[in-house]
Amino acid sequence: MKKLFVGVRLRRLREERRLTQQGLADAIGISLSYLNQIENNQRPLTLAVLLKLNAAFGIEVQLFSDEDEARLVGEVREALADPAAGEELSGAELKEIATAMPAAGRAIVALHRKLTRSLEEAAALAALLGDDRRAGVQPLVAPFEEVRDFFSARHNYIDALDRAAEEVRAELGHEIPAAIEDRLRDRHGVRVVREDAQARATFRRSFDAATRILRLPRDLGPGQQAFQLGTQLALLEFHDRIDRQIGSTAFGTGEARSLARIGLANYFAGALILPYAAFAQAAEDLRYDIDLLGQRFGVGFETICHRLSTLQRPGARGVPFFFIRVDRAGNISKRQSATDFHFSRGGGTCPLWNVYEAFAQPGRILTQLAEMPDGRTYLWVARTVSHATGGYGAPARIFAVGLGCDLRHAGRLVYSTGLRLDDADARTPIGMGCKICDRPLCAQRAFPSVARLFAVDENRSSLAPYSSS
Repeated sequence: MKKLFVGVRLRRLREERRLTQQGLADAIGISLSYLNQIENNQRPLTLAVLLKLNAAFGIEVQLFSDEDEARLVGEVREALADPAAGEELSGAELKEIATAMPAAGRAIVALHRKLTRSLEEAAALAALLGDDRRAGVQPLVAPFEEVRDFFSARHNYIDALDRAAEEVRAELGHEIPAAIEDRLRDRHGVRVVREDAQARATFRRSFDAATRILRLPRDLGPGQQAFQLGTQLALLEFHDRIDRQIGSTAFGTGEARSLARIGLANYFAGALILPYAAFAQAAEDLRYDIDLLGQRFGVGFETICHRLSTLQRPGARGVPFFFIRVDRAGNISKRQSATDFHFSRGGGTCPLWNVYEAFAQPGRILTQLAEMPDGRTYLWVARTVSHATGGYGAPARIFAVGLGCDLRHAGRLVYSTGLRLDDADARTPIGMGCKICDRPLCAQRAFPSVARLFAVDENRSSLAPYSSS
């Protein structure tokens, strides 16, 4: 266990429970002076003290993990990279905010998002009133981004739905998707109708609540059928649990709430097809070999990657992964994270990242040791996946799927075989996106970093354009 100086977090925890220092020291069996030193970051939080906190108050170890700290550093860095902030903070200062004042850091991020949304909404209003100088600008925090934040805040694991799905799977046995279809018919009066593939490009699942008819494309594979049937089962049978999850979050729009509802139903379906305990054990046994896991559970590469990114059940955690799906143009259609890896919302992703190289070698699994500007290194696995949309001549939908984890977990993955994990020269330096990446000598830089786009002219007390020359 690395040394953790978490005095502010411990002090906040004590104040939330209305305890004096003496009261907390007595509760966990340490001296008052020792507790005082921990709270003032003069001594690190040890594993022994952490276990005493867990025994006395049921505190999750994850509360004092540095995973959230690293994520917060990235988010604060992005917020303060805006020239309007006026001054660029150093990495040490950003880390101090995330470590010593995490609540203040989250407040900075929230204020920046509100400011950005207000500015973009003002621009959209100006366009409606006839001022087209800023027309076409869309709010930065779109509904789907709100939903991504919702899952990210929970480390991509929803315990109530995951356990419910595991219980249902135990009742259904192994005969799926037929068993799910039977449950929909017997418990909810739903009749499943399979239609020709012409409609495949426009829908995967269509439910008519009045007639209780669920329509699915005829050419879906067994795993795809099970997923769509499981999603509908979640919406009908576990809508109360889904609503409780949504009700606990202040979504900005009804559209965001609707997307969150679908996302949670999809989460249930994935957990139903790949029940947690069995899947997590298989993942460890097979060293997270995605192809072998797909063969064992009868689902595709992308489905396995997505489920691997959710294995964060307390007491039975798997490797914390970051999962992403992009197209050739760099559009991110899926992004889920159980780790602290952070990419810019508006800055684009890094062209040196192997998820883009996957398009040049379709169907082949590529590995990469990628180092971020803060020195953290990740093992990335990437491969293309394709989705057929019809018959002859119909265009296929092709994506690249990436799955990454922190270097310290790399040895648990079969994909680390043959890689020089301890060799700094074997790592590819990447960034969170050109707009906020501070690597000035990168040959792939598309444009200057936003933080360097304007430099302060102290003589005139104004902002002068930054020149890379």
